[in-house]
Amino acid sequence: RRDLPPPGLFENRAAVLSVSKQFASFIVTGGIAAAVNLASRWGFNWFMRFEFAVALGYLAGMTTAFVLARRFVFDGSGGSWLGEYWRFAMVNVMSFLVVLGVSVGLADYAFPAIGMTWHAHDVAHLIGVLSPIVLSFYAHKHFSFARRN
Repeated sequence: RRDLPPPGLFENRAAVLSVSKQFASFIVTGGIAAAVNLASRWGFNWFMRFEFAVALGYLAGMTTAFVLARRFVFDGSGGSWLGEYWRFAMVNVMSFLVVLGVSVGLADYAFPAIGMTWHAHDVAHLIGVLSPIVLSFYAHKHFSFARRN
C-alpha cells in the first residue's frame, strides 16, 4: 500500500527518540550556559577588550554547561568528575576556537564589510556561540561522558 512507510523506517525509532530527547536537553542546558556566556562577556566587556571578554565569558559558560550537562543530559562516564571536566574542557577548546573565529570574523570583518553596526559584537558573539552545537553534542556524548571501563 502506498500510505504505509517503507519497511524498517521505524525500527530504530526508540533510539532516535532517545537521542532527540537527549539533544533537546543538551540544547536547553546549552542555552542556559550560552546565556551565562553572553551575559558574562557583556559584563567583562566593560573593562577589557572584546576578544578577552569573549574568552572569559566562554570559560564561565563552559563551566555552567559542564555542571548542567553532567546533571541533566549525559550519564556519567563512571570515572571521576575531574576526568570528565578535563575531557569536556578539551572538547570546548576546539569549540572555543570555532566560537572565537566566528565571533571575531563576523564582528571585525564580515559585518563592517556589509555595513552592519547594530549590536555588531552582540550579534557576532551570539552566532559564534551557536555555531558548534552539533559537533559539541556528539563529542561530549562519545568522548567527555563516554562510559569508561
